[in-house]
Amino acid sequence: MMKLLYSNTSPYARKVRIVAAEKRIDVTMVPVVLAAADCPVNDHNPLGKIPVLILADGDSLYDSRVIVEYLDNRTPLAHLLPQDHSARVWVRRWEALADGVCDAAIAAVMEGRRPEGMQDAAVIAKQLGKVERGLEKLNADLEKKKWCVNDTFSLADIALGCVLGYLELRYAELDWKQQYPNLAKHYAAMMKRPSFKETVPHPA
Repeated sequence: MMKLLYSNTSPYARKVRIVAAEKRIDVTMVPVVLAAADCPVNDHNPLGKIPVLILADGDSLYDSRVIVEYLDNRTPLAHLLPQDHSARVWVRRWEALADGVCDAAIAAVMEGRRPEGMQDAAVIAKQLGKVERGLEKLNADLEKKKWCVNDTFSLADIALGCVLGYLELRYAELDWKQQYPNLAKHYAAMMKRPSFKETVPHPA
């Protein structure tokens, strides 16, 4: 049985958990605390990051983009990465932008957690600028479409839903639902899916 090392608040781990659920692949979920002395992540990923997928033979895969591709190819059920090369590239671009917005949002959160007097307001502003530009682009590209690429539910929709969920968790003050109605509508649709409902992040 495969095992996934994850934390509830990680948008990247949530992406993997949703893919596993949508593909109906059995994966044992193992929550971890990266700051804990006995955290097993370093034993399986030299970068010390989550998510990490530990395979049945003990080998491991890391970086959410690698893991989701592996899981998507495990079974032909409901491919989340299109077989068509052109469509696949566009799905990957959506994922890259969504993950990039996550990267910036997390960087801002981490800077804001530094001791008072050591925080750099310019760093936070720079990262939040990336978040806002990314959301503007995602909202514009989505337009009035139901799904991100080719009217078909895909990894692009999962990645988008995960970044929006993270912003709802950490940056409620951004009021993105009012500013970006296309994204708000998409997120509401995603939250009707069991895979999203069951992986809602909670404050740690």
